[in-house]
Amino acid sequence: MIQDTHIEMGMTQEQLAEKVGTTKSYISKIENNIKEARISTLQKIIELGFGGRLELTIKNLSDN
Repeated sequence: MIQDTHIEMGMTQEQLAEKVGTTKSYISKIENNIKEARISTLQKIIELGFGGRLELTIKNLSDN
């Protein structure tokens, strides 16, 4: 999702990393499932990098 979004927005990994305050290498590792991102990092990527808002929903398994 992160890779698709920054490409759709015409943004490189380096540009995204700069907006978020991290490195291109870290963004690459997240995109390639080498490193797991914390929720706080995902929030920064979505808010600072993409101008969006992260929303999480917790569903009880018995509700399905």
